[in-house]
Amino acid sequence: MLGASLAALGLMTLTGMTQEAAKTPPTPAPAAAKVGPQPVEAFAALPEFERPALSPDGTRIAGKRALNGKQYLMVAPLLKDHGKPALAALSDKVDVNWWRWVNDEWLIVGLGSQDTIQGEDYYVTRLIGIRADMQKMVKIDWDNSGFRADEVLWTAQDGTPRILFAKQTGIYSMADVYPSVFEADVSTGRVKRIANGQTDVWDWYADGQGQLRMGVRYSDETRKQSILYRQSNAESFRTIARADGRKAESVLIPSVFRADGTALAIDDSDGYDALYEVSLPDLKLGRKLSTVTGYDIDGIIRNPAGNDISAIRYTDQSYHDAWTDPHIKEIQEALDKSVAPRRAEIVSWNTARTRFLVTVGSPSSAGALYYWDTDYGNMQFLSWTNPQLKGQRLSPVRTVRYPARDGTVIEAVLTLPRGHGTKNLPLIVMPHGGPFARDAESWDWWSQYLAELGYVVIQPNYRGSSGYGTAFAKKGEGEWGLKMQDDLDDAVAWAAKEGIADPKRACMVGASYGGYAAMRAAQRNSALYRCAVSYAGVSDLAAMKRYDSQFLFGKTRSDWLKKQAPDYRAVSPRFGAADMAIPLLIVHGKADKRVPVNQSRMMVAALKAAGKSVNYIEQPLADHHFTRAEDRLEFLKAMAAFLAQHNPA
Repeated sequence: MLGASLAALGLMTLTGMTQEAAKTPPTPAPAAAKVGPQPVEAFAALPEFERPALSPDGTRIAGKRALNGKQYLMVAPLLKDHGKPALAALSDKVDVNWWRWVNDEWLIVGLGSQDTIQGEDYYVTRLIGIRADMQKMVKIDWDNSGFRADEVLWTAQDGTPRILFAKQTGIYSMADVYPSVFEADVSTGRVKRIANGQTDVWDWYADGQGQLRMGVRYSDETRKQSILYRQSNAESFRTIARADGRKAESVLIPSVFRADGTALAIDDSDGYDALYEVSLPDLKLGRKLSTVTGYDIDGIIRNPAGNDISAIRYTDQSYHDAWTDPHIKEIQEALDKSVAPRRAEIVSWNTARTRFLVTVGSPSSAGALYYWDTDYGNMQFLSWTNPQLKGQRLSPVRTVRYPARDGTVIEAVLTLPRGHGTKNLPLIVMPHGGPFARDAESWDWWSQYLAELGYVVIQPNYRGSSGYGTAFAKKGEGEWGLKMQDDLDDAVAWAAKEGIADPKRACMVGASYGGYAAMRAAQRNSALYRCAVSYAGVSDLAAMKRYDSQFLFGKTRSDWLKKQAPDYRAVSPRFGAADMAIPLLIVHGKADKRVPVNQSRMMVAALKAAGKSVNYIEQPLADHHFTRAEDRLEFLKAMAAFLAQHNPA
């Protein structure tokens, strides 16, 4: 049965939960810098709240809540007269991927599960409507859906429980595979088709009024792309732009349709992602609206009507929302002033933008979540992000820059272990995953735990990382395991030159691409590192290509991967097992859907065949993202023991 795992759903009302939101203590002062050693369990703990979201009227909060090491979707009142906290208990085989308020009484939730259909594994997604008291759940047209059926394009702003969403209607004919667009009432599950699926149109876009405005057509066979456009639902779609991916062409895709008939779009024509005004339907770039010197913008926050922006999001040394809405800009400035040197981020708000959820923390402190009703002044404490660590300040974090051997400037995040001085320390090089991603100054439970053990941790944003413009990203093309690896090695040289690290006591630790880099370091640079730790790392790029080919746009992804590493075998650690002369710890989750566990199994088999010893842990329920506290704890303990043996602090 399609979506069989998704059938195992249930809801329950949680009783006896403390309603922390009813308390109104003042904002706690920052904890003293000197705190005692913290146990590993504190760092393995899941965040108390994940992605908290205010209801439109600002009276309830929805989010994932950590209880006994697991996460549950919870809705909790912020006032005593708005009911009791309730949470959804779902099958362990079902992922709660996201949630969104539709009106004050209903949420829409995106679910996913790995299912076997006709002998093949597929990831199946579905939508459910959940009433805020969690006493009713509505499946949104599950029986008439294909693999992908959870893409919400628009939610009504008039208080009705209506959404627009795109979904495949089946799996056995191409007409069903191309997603159609439907309007749904999430309180009843009734749907109405707005637009039929069209050949090779995989993505649809609506404006703030709920008009279906645009579709993006892309052929994985020809690599050709085009944009279908219309002004309103009353018109037919017409093609307004074309591009050929094999000629490195691309189309400009608007992010916001404005009320004046223009649009806003993110474009990198000046070398960095920036926000521009765009004319319609010719898609000509107009005035640039964002400027972040030396960095890309990350995205935007739309205004309440969905027809303009309220903020531009970007990351330099840390994450920022640059508010264009003068009211919220004033609020942000007041928050920044009141919590300094900690940082305040507005993470959710009501429709009227008078009530806010605010996180307050720092790169060295996990921080807390607050509720602020601006009509009443002071923020109310809701919960610590990590109740075991509370507001304690742990190891200091800062951004550094160093030159790679070819002169490329690499930005990195440096964490110095508190209480261990600043000179001649054992070093952990911790590359991020992606690799098109980046690290910045923020609370990081993994690096803070390593620092707590006494290691200085450096997290280089090696060439090919995101956020630093087009030219920097392109420096990574063809350099997987080569110059990208040099950038990591050069971090050791820089830290030694600065006197921070002992170059004879360095290890590399990473996950996903970072895990690949750790295994590659063991193969390529055994003389530089004493050990390496890989979590969910890629060991065989050709096998990874075959795995990715089963997903949508598999051929396009193969093009991309070939550009990053033209010779798969030469830079795949699996085929260099005989050259590995340092100890390795390899950990992988059996439930990992992003990097299959076979990537680590093949690496371990190759090492054993080459007569090499290896520490291997396979976690039966772990995924790619450490969503279970027990998996985090097992990994941290194993890593600490491994490092103590091979690179003691």
